Amino acid sequence: MKKIFFVSIAIASIVLVACNNSDNNKQAENHDMDSMKKDSAGQTTSMEEKDIKTVAVAYTNVDPKIAASINEIIDHYLHVKNALANDNGEEAVKGSKAMSSTLGKIDKSLFTAEQKKIYEENEEDLKEHAEHISKSKIEHQREHFSMMSEDVYALAKAFGGGKTLYHDHCPMYNNNKGAMWLSETMEIKNPYMGSKMPKCGKVEEKIQ
Repeated sequence: MKKIFFVSIAIASIVLVACNNSDNNKQAENHDMDSMKKDSAGQTTSMEEKDIKTVAVAYTNVDPKIAASINEIIDHYLHVKNALANDNGEEAVKGSKAMSSTLGKIDKSLFTAEQKKIYEENEEDLKEHAEHISKSKIEHQREHFSMMSEDVYALAKAFGGGKTLYHDHCPMYNNNKGAMWLSETMEIKNPYMGSKMPKCGKVEEKIQ
């Protein structure tokens, strides 16, 4: 318990340092350099990795074609995520259009009844968010990305994504209401703050 307590305090301290510089980009950049130095040391990252809560994927009996399609959806989502982290709205458009194409081709007859229910609970929302991202400027793209992330999170927990996925959280986005996202790496690259505060956030859990 003591270990968990001290790790939680350490993570909370890192997040506060990372996120309290919103009014001073120069300070945020300095913090980024500190984080990069910490990452390069390796030990801090390794200790945090083993203490991250692991979420097991719900279904292990997924049809291979369905698994491939879900992996493709998540890859397109990560394309959008990385584009927004790099303040690149044009790349986000490409990723969202590719997601829309994949969503339109998935063969739902290959789901079990239970799996199909979970997929369909998120399908229409995903289509809507992908459409908005494909037609909007970057701030509106980020608004829909926050909602898209919740849908993709549900799919990832149910079906996996073909890789370890990290569930990250930014406490400052949307007037401090906060928002989550998924990442293929443990390193924080905030898709909501972009270059203003790329390291703002923390890893909540990993999905395997």
